[in-house]
Amino acid sequence: MKNAIIILLAVLVGTCSRSPGTLEEVLESGELRIITRNDPTTYFRGADGFEGPEYLLVEGFAKYLGEKYDRKIQTTYTTKERFTEVLPALESGEAHIAAAGLTITDERQELVAFGPSYQDVKQHLIYRLNSGMPRSVADLRGKRLEIMAGSSYAQTLAKLQADHPDFAWSENPNAEISELLGAVQNKLIDYTVADTTAYAVHRYYMPDLRVARDLKTGDKLAWAFRKHGSDEIRAEADEYFAAIKQSGQLAQIKERYYGHTNHFDYVGTRTFIRHFDTRFENFRPMFESAGEATGIDWRILAAIGYQESHWNPDAVSPTGVRGLMMLTRTTARVMGVADREDPAESIPAGAEYFSQLKQRLKDIPEPDRTWFALAAYNVGYSHLKDARKITRMDDKNPNRWLDVKKSLPLLAQRQWYTQVPNGYARGWEPVRYVNNIRTYYEILNWLTLDEGYDEAPEENNLPPLQAAREESEQIPI
Repeated sequence: MKNAIIILLAVLVGTCSRSPGTLEEVLESGELRIITRNDPTTYFRGADGFEGPEYLLVEGFAKYLGEKYDRKIQTTYTTKERFTEVLPALESGEAHIAAAGLTITDERQELVAFGPSYQDVKQHLIYRLNSGMPRSVADLRGKRLEIMAGSSYAQTLAKLQADHPDFAWSENPNAEISELLGAVQNKLIDYTVADTTAYAVHRYYMPDLRVARDLKTGDKLAWAFRKHGSDEIRAEADEYFAAIKQSGQLAQIKERYYGHTNHFDYVGTRTFIRHFDTRFENFRPMFESAGEATGIDWRILAAIGYQESHWNPDAVSPTGVRGLMMLTRTTARVMGVADREDPAESIPAGAEYFSQLKQRLKDIPEPDRTWFALAAYNVGYSHLKDARKITRMDDKNPNRWLDVKKSLPLLAQRQWYTQVPNGYARGWEPVRYVNNIRTYYEILNWLTLDEGYDEAPEENNLPPLQAAREESEQIPI
């Protein structure tokens, strides 16, 4: 009896003194704290506020928890300047989740607990075009290969040590992946290593970057949680990710940020950057003014103008469409344009026409609403309606670009265009049109330093990287 009482007291004391689990802490405080990184593949400030793949996933998770437990859950984000700071901050209790594009590794699993994987990536060895593609590990000898300190890339390179002991690489403790890719682009270093997602996004701003080889495949990205007390919140994350995979929401988030990156055009990207340097400044004030008048990001309008005419006010299509915004004669008349080749008339008219298309699509949430309006600008609103009808017929979502962009090319197939009111259309063209404009828009975000991402691949931003490189420890492998 005495022993039973002692055991009962021990259990009660242990129960009263235990620390609350992560989920319990979140629900009691009403706050979900996140550690992340400021990066185009994770979390950044866009034209309309914060966004990024990790941001949308976290916001969706907070909403899921709030609805399930009937609580209002507020998210708080803390960004770390360096990759090496993320996991220590999580372990110290600074946050409940690290959502920072983290790869699951055996070494990290000793420190933290991972949630479900939401994306597979590869590790690429990156070099610069025309610098000589390395065809074997032996070709890296004597070259400058730098990677992010604390990244999983270090573990991959270390595994090559046994067979190739006479070349060196370095972990740079003061550089993020954007800076290292910029250093390769600008010939400050020879090589770096980057994930599939980072390379896909940055090559549009740094078009000379190339993949030499895949160093590793099958890496999985996931959120990290504290090692202890996180079982319940990780179980909730399992349910959340299973739900968004099933609903297609996860695929939609990937489409939003990476859907346009599968269509890289080296020559087109270099030409765009050249035209930005030689033509764009003449028209930028007009695009900015049109953006203010319509409430549309001026970079989207500028990207439309480039796609239509390469910012050439005298452009004429084979069908007689004219001017910088390529207005048809009918559209110009409706919009009150007397001279389609006058950019002071065509830019605001094109912006207003695009704005009107967006208004007609107000039932569609952003950013898909913008992609739909772009498709309508190209192929016509009626054909877009037909594509949405085909999407419905196929039991897909007519308000989701990921689904409708698969239906648009069907407008060129007789079995489909005979079932819709407006008949045949070259439906593959608006898909390509939207992809191109999304690409130009991203490059404009990068090139307009005052409103784009914080780091840019320009040489005058990179001298600190050289200083940091001198401080990096050379690691022979």
